[in-house]
Amino acid sequence: MPPHISRRTFLRNALRTSAVLGSIAISGAGYSLYAEPNWLSIDHVDVPILGLPAALHGLRIAQLSDIHASVEISPQQIAQAVAATLHEQPDLIVLTGDYVSHGLSHVPDLASFANLQAPLGVYAVLGNHDHWTGAPERIAQTLTSYGIQMLKNTHVRIQSGGAADLWLAGVDDVWEQGADLAAALRGIPAGATTVLLAHEPDFADIAAQRGIQLQLSGHSHGGQVRLPWLGAPILPWLGERYPIGLQRVAGTQTQVYTNRGIGMVKPAVRFNCRPEVTILRLVHT
Repeated sequence: MPPHISRRTFLRNALRTSAVLGSIAISGAGYSLYAEPNWLSIDHVDVPILGLPAALHGLRIAQLSDIHASVEISPQQIAQAVAATLHEQPDLIVLTGDYVSHGLSHVPDLASFANLQAPLGVYAVLGNHDHWTGAPERIAQTLTSYGIQMLKNTHVRIQSGGAADLWLAGVDDVWEQGADLAAALRGIPAGATTVLLAHEPDFADIAAQRGIQLQLSGHSHGGQVRLPWLGAPILPWLGERYPIGLQRVAGTQTQVYTNRGIGMVKPAVRFNCRPEVTILRLVHT
């Protein structure tokens, strides 16, 4: 050490530095455990779609995903996300899976979903955690009882009031090998504007082969922890290629938007990756 700094001063400064660093670490842990998981973000995203019919320009789709109702995610947090969605007054609402984390005991925590409504309807698909409860049909029935239409390898034709329609398709969970894209798209006219709901985002590589313009997904939670310059250290299977936000499948016109979700899987922390309600606006390009 420099001769003008005494050993006592050096040790005192070292202890102070350690205390400060320890406080920062503790504060960071507290932030990741308690602050950011409750700091809901409303993300507005314009999605440019080549050849989008003029009648669909400006159509607003709200997306909720990965609720993961559990001891870590309270009914109040779910209700907050629902209220934030309704406040945006979207044309259409979609839900992209993983409504509970484990078992069925927290299915009643989804009761605020009964408030979801939009002029063009509310639609949903299941995720891997819903299947892992062992009773995915129970979750589907619950959502249906709230007026939410389940899309299990099928589609709906949504008439927006203009000269063109939007076709909304949904596949069952990819991880659990339930997805049947051919069945979901059967009957949709060639070249029609089609949005696909698929829980796992990496399914976009398959969707691109069928010319899907936009896939909406969840599953990855954005990684839950995203480090500066490094991104997410851990990502789940089928959520590694398109883990967050709006991305394009290379060499195609297919885009996929991956929602960061409302809930979490363990460890139940978030850092630089806030829970999200997305408002996607389709725009002509």
